[in-house]
Amino acid sequence: MPTVIHQRCFNHAEREAVARCPVCHQYFCRECITEHEERVICAACLRKLAGTDVTRSTKLATAGRFFQFAMGILLAWFFFYLVGEALLAMPTSFHESTLWQGSWLDGD
Repeated sequence: MPTVIHQRCFNHAEREAVARCPVCHQYFCRECITEHEERVICAACLRKLAGTDVTRSTKLATAGRFFQFAMGILLAWFFFYLVGEALLAMPTSFHESTLWQGSWLDGD
């Protein structure tokens, strides 16, 4: 039986193998192999093991991003609404720049 030293990566023939996947029994280089639940496994077998969990988490992540986007829009709208209400609550003399032209500033 050949050892890992004499093997080449299943995906990259020019690279030497560093590990053997325990599921598919193929040899892989460092880029093609990953650690999952304290064992080394290839990316293809990891996808098979993950199965529907990956698509379900992707759908959940998409829903989460949509929720974050909607909350951001709502927060921005609320902020500008409050700024508008504050501007409307100010006296007209403030908007016409006549607030500071009063007799109380002249010392009368």
